[in-house]
Amino acid sequence: MRLNPSDIVITADDRPGVHRAPRQISAKRRTEQEAPPARPKAKRRWPRLRLDFSPVQRLAGMGLMAVIVAAGGFALWHSGKPQRLVRDIATAFLSSSAEAGFQVADITVSGRRRTPPDQLASALGTRYGDPILAVDISAARARIEALPSVRAAAIERRLPGAIHLSIVERQPVALWQTDNRFVLVDRDGRSIPGAIEGFEDLPLVVGDGAPARTDELFALLATEPDLAARVKAAIRVSNRRWNIKLDDVEKGLEARLPELDTQAAWHRLAELEKTRALSGRQITMIDLRVPDRLVLKSDREAMVNTASAAPPVRER
Repeated sequence: MRLNPSDIVITADDRPGVHRAPRQISAKRRTEQEAPPARPKAKRRWPRLRLDFSPVQRLAGMGLMAVIVAAGGFALWHSGKPQRLVRDIATAFLSSSAEAGFQVADITVSGRRRTPPDQLASALGTRYGDPILAVDISAARARIEALPSVRAAAIERRLPGAIHLSIVERQPVALWQTDNRFVLVDRDGRSIPGAIEGFEDLPLVVGDGAPARTDELFALLATEPDLAARVKAAIRVSNRRWNIKLDDVEKGLEARLPELDTQAAWHRLAELEKTRALSGRQITMIDLRVPDRLVLKSDREAMVNTASAAPPVRER
């Protein structure tokens, strides 16, 4: 089909260089374009529950929670599971340390004279090959110091495998005669087990309560060293006072000291020995229990009271 020129219609919009007139926009559409973008719909929120507690109620609640936590912890601890866990971890660690070379391989002792080695080993409580880190130093020292012959002890752990034990033994200062036998005692009055060979020349203490007063006795005797060197025995009388024997246990001069002012009486005896040499006059007993009176006894005389007789030994 052929088109005639009259069938072709060119409008103003189709002509080159001619702009199309803007379309009319409806008021509704204009309003929609000029309006700000719509906000997204907010999510629905549930209302919060607000608890208005008083300070007392809050404190009570905190206390209740603390009780619940403590009760739970106590129940867990009482079950023994934490202790077993700690013990298993410690055992594994000590075993590993021993395998790494930290084990007891050498034990040395210094200061031992009379204490039996088997007693020390038993009190130490460890054997060769044990983990050295497992040795309880404090407990071992307490056990060793509890031995009758040990006064003090110190233990050193010398890594990787040596333990050194240093002890101070109790030193005998007297022989205690009890139940027809002799026992060594130190200044503290503690009995020292073992034989007395080598200590036969120590002073003899006799009587109930004598060992407990040994330190007091030797402190008194030390105030007059020359006279103290001649003391052979000390007899505790009724656990109140002392009778001192000089030069010989059986035949020596016996000095009866008072319960009170004992030191003054001891000084008085020392002065009499220096100035009058009583022991050389065949005197067997001197009673110093009365401060202003001196009573003597000799082999030849039954009793002499220097307040009325015996001018050679009368006190000035």
